[in-house]
Amino acid sequence: MSGLHLTLLRHGRSRADDEDVHEGRYDSPLTEVGRAQAQALAAHWAAHPPEFDRAYCSTLARAHETARIVTDALAVPLVPSDLLREWDNGPLAGLGREEAARRYPIPTFRHELDAFTADGGESQAAIRARALLALELIWTGGGERLLVVSHGGFLNSMLRELLRMERGWFEFGDTSFATLRLNRRSHTVLVTGVNLCPHLP
Repeated sequence: MSGLHLTLLRHGRSRADDEDVHEGRYDSPLTEVGRAQAQALAAHWAAHPPEFDRAYCSTLARAHETARIVTDALAVPLVPSDLLREWDNGPLAGLGREEAARRYPIPTFRHELDAFTADGGESQAAIRARALLALELIWTGGGERLLVVSHGGFLNSMLRELLRMERGWFEFGDTSFATLRLNRRSHTVLVTGVNLCPHLP
């Protein structure tokens, strides 16, 4: 097998989106809208089979439930992993945005080895290291067409490591996904789609 086809999927709308709080490690469940988004994607892929060999997902509720809705419909084996959790944002998790801005203003400079906030959380270096470990898990796990269900921030971290870039940002709406191909004989990565949502109106 010379190539790996990856689909990177962000979870559906969560309760934290409606609460307008920082999410991160706040383990917010899907809303009914989020479940409907995941069901619509499952129906789309059932009609247009992507032929996934395996799926991986974050263990946080919003991503795990999204993954379960999709993989149950497609009869694809699912592997949950803590490696695919969203960034650990420490005390920001579940905190309202106005209060967070008051208590933890964004510094003018934060070293990549510094914690996410003055009171804890993952450093950017730790997030990068975890992204590489997650990619290694997927790379060595077998199969050619793989689905990864995670979170907007962490999916961006994975893409940055794959593309060897520092400051790029890729948009991921609710249940939108990116598609890419990795070559097993070179470091070539071909991005074939970003923020795709053919199942949504």
